[in-house]
Amino acid sequence: MKTSVTAAAVLGGCLLAGGLLAVAASGGLWAAQAAQVAQNMDAAVDMHDLPVRWSPYLVGGGIGVVSILAFLLSGRGLGASTSFMQTGGMLERKFLGVDVGRHEYYRENPPEISWQWMLVVGVLIGSFGSSLASGTFHFEWVPEMWRAAFGGGFLLRWAAALVGGALLGFGSRLAGGCTSGHGITGSLQLATSSWVAFLCFFAGGVIAAAMLY
Repeated sequence: MKTSVTAAAVLGGCLLAGGLLAVAASGGLWAAQAAQVAQNMDAAVDMHDLPVRWSPYLVGGGIGVVSILAFLLSGRGLGASTSFMQTGGMLERKFLGVDVGRHEYYRENPPEISWQWMLVVGVLIGSFGSSLASGTFHFEWVPEMWRAAFGGGFLLRWAAALVGGALLGFGSRLAGGCTSGHGITGSLQLATSSWVAFLCFFAGGVIAAAMLY
């Protein structure tokens, strides 16, 4: 375990260093992007501390740091999809009285509040706090892009989101990981299966976006 964690930390450090070098080599692009972000901010955002959009280079470097800390402090990589399955198991056990322990999946992934489960809660809290700090928090039943393509009816949007979420959950369990588990943690460790899944995520997203929009 210590060897694998150390190797992952070294690989993560190399990726982070590469990201920082990319930032240094693309100063003009970063400056232009920052100027565009500043131009797009409205007057309300000027009263807040956080920007509406962050540089992808800065965010990528931040994810690298978080990944390294996750391995060093918990011995586990970043992941999210398992948490939703754990939540489903806890709800079944609590409200339906189902003995979820008889399922092989739940024997390997106990339906309980784990480190990863709390990570997902932290993502929700962090997103909410960031939207408040940047002055962009608001309720939106139908996203503007969806409205332009399919109209403002929220039932269709919610139905599509429900079906899409179910397919996403099924696909992530079938692949043994999601965009964070494979795309960040697995690819950081140079796992072949994660790189294949990672590329398929992008290909599927591009195809779906082209079909919908």
